[in-house]
Parts: sequence; structure tokens; C-alpha cells
Amino acid sequence: MKMGKIVNESGKKKTAIAKATVREGRGRVRINGVPIELIEPELARLKMLEPLELAGSLRDRVDISVRVRGGGIMGQAGAVRTAIARALVEWSGDVELKEVYHSYDRTLLVSDTRVKERKKSGGRGARAKRQKSYR
Repeated sequence: MKMGKIVNESGKKKTAIAKATVREGRGRVRINGVPIELIEPELARLKMLEPLELAGSLRDRVDISVRVRGGGIMGQAGAVRTAIARALVEWSGDVELKEVYHSYDRTLLVSDTRVKERKKSGGRGARAKRQKSYR
């Protein structure tokens, strides 16, 4: 049996980590085993579909399977879109596609390293401090 080309790539956003596998196929996309058309909320689904919309006809030639864990809904969506975009660029080897992604949004190819700043003592949040009134 002849094995087709398979590419694995990952993407991160906050505490969410996504791992995408791309192989030759008929255009099926699954996120944690669920077809992408069934993903809710719609805003997260649209975010995940961005790299596929920009890829054009390449979408119909590959099957994409993504495993994502950690974080919230939108963090996971951001991680998934990065993983899919990286995997499509790696699978196709297309420099033009890479340029399209880079000019559209850099975070399609580069994981966003920003994370929530931890809360410190003396206040309600990371930066806010209790007010002093002794003067």
C-alpha cells in the first residue's frame, strides 16, 4: 500500500495547544474528531477557517485532522488556525501561500507568545494596587 505525504504541525495561543495533521484527501477538516462545520460558536469556526479560505483550491486536495487542548474557546481557535496554516505551508511547499498568510495576519504562521500576567499581592489584579490614604 502506497502512503501519501503526511505533515504534522502545531500552534499555540495562551494556554491552548493544537496539533494538526495534513494528508492527501478530499477536503475534510476535523477538530478533535468533530467536522469543522459543526463547531460552535460561529465566530470561533470562522477564525479556524481563515487559513483554508486563503489557501484556495489546496483545501479540496487535503484532509486535516486537529487535536487541541487547554485554554478557552477563542484561544483554541487561535491555536487551531496557526497549526492549520503552518501545516498547509509545509505540505504544499508553496512560498506564495506563505507570503499570502504573512501579509494577511502574521499570527497565522507565528504563535502568539502573550499570556495572562499573574496576580501579585497587594491588589485585586496583576497591576491594580490597593489605594493608600494616610496623607
